[in-house]
Amino acid sequence: MLDLRLDQEYLRSQPVNSEEGAPMGIGIWYEMWIGDPVSYLFKNTDPRGSLRANVSNATVRCLSNMKLAEMLETRHTMSQSVRAEVTGKSQAWGYQLGSVYIRKVHFRDAGMIHQIEEKVVNRLRQVTSAIKQAGANQVSVITSSAEREAAIEFAKAAAIRPATLGQALQEIAREPAVSQALFDVLETQRILAGGARFTLLPSGSRSRILADLLAVQNAGKPGA
Repeated sequence: MLDLRLDQEYLRSQPVNSEEGAPMGIGIWYEMWIGDPVSYLFKNTDPRGSLRANVSNATVRCLSNMKLAEMLETRHTMSQSVRAEVTGKSQAWGYQLGSVYIRKVHFRDAGMIHQIEEKVVNRLRQVTSAIKQAGANQVSVITSSAEREAAIEFAKAAAIRPATLGQALQEIAREPAVSQALFDVLETQRILAGGARFTLLPSGSRSRILADLLAVQNAGKPGA
């Protein structure tokens, strides 16, 4: 009894070298099913193992000495090359090879991987620094522009302030009572804001209190 259902297998990290000499690993996935049960039973003692070995060998033969950039980018073309290489032999053993797909292309040399990681990290740091510097420059330009516009507006306000204040005082001066009350309030505010200490004397006893204060002051002097 043979199972004629579709089956699949994945071969990990098949060793190949790029044209530049970089040691690479290829992970390849493929489908297969039994197309001719008689050939499957009598023409090969281990059709599944033979197919596995042929896929692995075809991967090494077809994909070795490719340029590294093509190896990392053209997976569909690489998959078709491997499938075309293996299909004829698999049919002779009663196996039908289905879809073939390169799922993974990776570096096998740990030292090379470490160097690439260092280069990528350094490049990321450079890009990040450049982005931060560009942002800081842009913020500086915006800040300078805002400060310049604010300075212009403050200068305009300082220029028109005397005229505006004079016009307001002129209008207030037309009403003597309002003008006097305004200046009294302003004077009181300046006194309170100055923090000075002052003494309020009753209107009827100013001369007597002043005489007493002078007498006390002179009493402490020699010969008084």
